[in-house]
This record gives sequence, structure tokens and C-alpha cells, in this order.
Amino acid sequence: MELPLFPLNSVLSPGIALPLRIFEERYRAMVRHCLETTSPFGVVLIREGRESGVGAISFSGIGTIAEIRDAGRDDDGRYDLLVVGTRRFEIQTVLNGKSPYLVAEVDVLDETIGDDQAAQRLAMRATRRFVTYLELLQPRSGETADEIDVRVEIETEDDDDEDAKPEVDEAGVGPSGVSRPASGATADVADDIEPGVARRRRVTIPDDPTVLSHLLAGILQIEAPRRQALLEAATTEDRLRALIALIDRETFLLRRRLRFFRPDPHVIGARRS
Repeated sequence: MELPLFPLNSVLSPGIALPLRIFEERYRAMVRHCLETTSPFGVVLIREGRESGVGAISFSGIGTIAEIRDAGRDDDGRYDLLVVGTRRFEIQTVLNGKSPYLVAEVDVLDETIGDDQAAQRLAMRATRRFVTYLELLQPRSGETADEIDVRVEIETEDDDDEDAKPEVDEAGVGPSGVSRPASGATADVADDIEPGVARRRRVTIPDDPTVLSHLLAGILQIEAPRRQALLEAATTEDRLRALIALIDRETFLLRRRLRFFRPDPHVIGARRS
């Protein structure tokens, strides 16, 4: 299939929602095309080069299909988008000159579990360790911490409605942990329908190891190359094993309040183009 490409300095994982600010004319044209044809585009990680402006760039051969969930347009033509990652793809050929923006011929990648029983066990282990990781994100006495804004597409159920549909919600990962869990346990969430009336929702945890692996990979606060390696894992089993190793690494650092390095904000700052 042909897919417009949007190179970014960040990795979009399946199931993760990403807000984007589109101001370059070539990508405005891409968004117009996608909105008019109700078609998705592909997010790929930039290896070398810049998100905006001119100049050569190189990017990863495996990315994630992004479906537009919400779009707004300013008077000056800029777009504000909310997209959600769906499936992984692999670039076969970049179609030069096809349009003002990048277009590629891609193959959608199937998800291979590996050993099913091993994947189930690893998913449970990863979830338990991820809960510990979230607890360690809480600031200790005298510490401050920046809020981590992660949005995910989650399944919810109304207490009086068994057919509630998936929706985009915020995981709410921050110094106080998770206010709206996207994985790990089932929790109740109150939504105000009208003044004085609240509806309870149950946020359900994906029991599919593949869905869970992508969700945790998108929430875990790691560098883009490490997240890209998780995206490219050949099987769910491989991804979960790598995730557990990364969670253990982050937990080790959090327990000792250490970091290997401080990322350059000019490199990872803005998710826009």
C-alpha cells in the first residue's frame, strides 16, 4: 500500500495517542489529503536530520500507521491533530516526486507472538514490574517532578452499558503515578455527564500480550532509539523480554535517583512539523 510519511524525532507506538501541530505547507497538504480521503499516514523516527525545514534526512524503515482521531484548523491554515497509532509497517520503496510530502510503498506487518505461554507469563511479569516503576516515579520528600503527558486509546465500560466503545483518554502518568490506568489493573473512573451526575467507567486492561507490549513500550519513559528497538521487535515475546530489561534498568536508576544522561531538549523537545 502507498502511505504518506511524517518523520518525527519521536516514536509512535500502536495504541498510543499523539497530539501534533502541523505548520509546514508540505505537511498541511498531507493532512488535507488524509482528511479528504479519510486515510492514515505513517510516523517514522528520524535517524539524522531535522523535523522541519529543508535538508536531507534519514529515517527508520519501520514505523506506525497513524489514524486521525481529531483535527482542528486555525485561520492561518495550521492544523492541530490528535492521532492514534494502529499497526506497524515496513517501508519497501520511497516514491520520490509523488507529492510535495514523502510517500512510500509499505507492507503492513503482522504481529507474531512467539511462544504463546511464554508471552502470557512475560506479560504478567512486565505488568507487575511496570507498577513498581510507576510507584518509583513519585517524587520523594523535597523532590519535584515534571508531569508525564501520555495519551492512550483504552477500552472502557459503563457500569450500565456493556457495549461502550474504545476512546482516546489520558493515561495521566505523572509524579503521583497513574490517575487513569491504561494497563495493569481494572479501575473505576468517574465522568461527569451533567452537573451533579457522574457515570462510573471501568478502564479495562488489555489481556492480549501484543497490545500490552506496545502500550507499555509507548508509556515507558525511554529514549527514542530504545523505543524504536521495541517497535521493531520480531515477536511479542521478544518485545516483552526487552521491555522487562528496560523496566528493570529504569527501576534501578529510579531507586538510586540516577540518570545515565540528560537528553538534549533541542533534540527531543517539540513533536511538530
